[in-house]
Amino acid sequence: MRFSTLFTALAVVATGASAATFSSSAISSATKLTSANHYGAPIAPWKAGHYPGWYYGKGVPPKGVTCFLDEVDILYLMLFCELLDLFPFGYHCPKPPQNPPPNNPPPPPEYSQTFYSLTCAIQDDSYLTYGLVDTVADCEAMCDSVYGCTFFNTYHDVNGKNGSLQLTCALFGKCLTASSADNCGGQTQPDGTVDYITNSDGYCKKTATGY
Repeated sequence: MRFSTLFTALAVVATGASAATFSSSAISSATKLTSANHYGAPIAPWKAGHYPGWYYGKGVPPKGVTCFLDEVDILYLMLFCELLDLFPFGYHCPKPPQNPPPNNPPPPPEYSQTFYSLTCAIQDDSYLTYGLVDTVADCEAMCDSVYGCTFFNTYHDVNGKNGSLQLTCALFGKCLTASSADNCGGQTQPDGTVDYITNSDGYCKKTATGY
């Protein structure tokens, strides 16, 4: 309670908002999005009991998962992102891409693809966090927003009779290759089905994300 009160006071100073702007649930969500908690996903996606820590997309997030791209309540999202910025080592919302100046050539790509279309996903001790996204570009934006991210792996984890249209987006602290892709599913789901992996792609970043 003491920490929440202090955090609310800091939020008021930083954003100019009233103390009522941030609910206790918003503050609770923000405190979970730190590296110590793997940004809301403390259990890696290849382990039993895992659950996505966040969702970056325009669809409906799973219950209890924080969404960082909400066009319905954009004002709340902006304030929540300001709240997150108060954590020096926490998660920061993705920033819109910057257009290059006119008549200047576009910068070289920041990411290179190390593998594509595998049926297994990455397992590695450099795991940072994982969540759900709509596109590969969304996962890249998440990697650009998490301190130390050097590699991301997107894939469809088909876990249930209806599957999922969203991609799993797993972030890591070092560049990895197909040799580390040994999470091939096989976990029994609550409905009795067994999950499997499709469309697993890996991308390595030139320089780890820093603030």
